[in-house]
Amino acid sequence: MALPKRRQSRARSRKRRTHWVLSTPALVECAHCGEKKLAHRVCPHCGYYQGREVREVEAI
Repeated sequence: MALPKRRQSRARSRKRRTHWVLSTPALVECAHCGEKKLAHRVCPHCGYYQGREVREVEAI
């Protein structure tokens, strides 16, 4: 099995890891209630998806 001949420097390792970032979730506005929600998912606030009620939401 191949092994590296030289240790990689910190700078080289860190350059490789510059793209290890978290992206912000893409939020869209619910067509029914106007709250922000994740795309292609049931709205957690009103329970609607694509204009019809998919699940009932308890009122707090």
